[in-house]
Amino acid sequence: MFAQLSRRARLSLGVLAAVLLLVTGTAIGYLIPTLSNPGEDSIDAGFARDMSIHHAQAVEMGMLAYRLGTTDDIRTLGYDIAASQQWQIGQMQTWLVQWHLSPTSSNRAMAWMPSGMNTLQPDGRMPGMASDDELKKLKSSTGKDFDILWCQLMLRHHLGGIHMAEVAAKNASAPEVRDSAAKMQAAQSYDISALTDKLKDLGAQPLSS
Repeated sequence: MFAQLSRRARLSLGVLAAVLLLVTGTAIGYLIPTLSNPGEDSIDAGFARDMSIHHAQAVEMGMLAYRLGTTDDIRTLGYDIAASQQWQIGQMQTWLVQWHLSPTSSNRAMAWMPSGMNTLQPDGRMPGMASDDELKKLKSSTGKDFDILWCQLMLRHHLGGIHMAEVAAKNASAPEVRDSAAKMQAAQSYDISALTDKLKDLGAQPLSS
């Protein structure tokens, strides 16, 4: 029957078939990435949202050290922490946009963490985060007192953040999230060593909790 069709009709059918294949292929191309994106309640999304909040406080504290630190090494460390973690916030927020997810969630903080590892502080703060009173005290401190308190608060902050990054590095579904979380672990481990050494130089100890 196809052979009996006119040349023009056969050509039209061929064009239509090509268009249908193109449309189908394009639709599949758009659909497959969407289906493979991390979901609303995934480790990936929870990590991106919560670590963005966690990092935002580190950026604030880092800029305080850059302005108020009494030594070049503390000012430099503060600036480096602020710059790197602000960049990482942008990266994590970009993921959420690409996954078509909101930057915020109605889930409680760290709900994405495995059972038994959601170590929120009694007032709901994520691990390591400073309280409002601690930040006020830091902002009003000067000289050596500022240096010591900043190192103590930032050390505790990093210890809490590295715990979150470790879980994401092992359990996130997206390779870019696992890779970024592992790099956060490495960078914060370096900072932790620097902060610990600085506290020793200042004759002070890490905070007890």
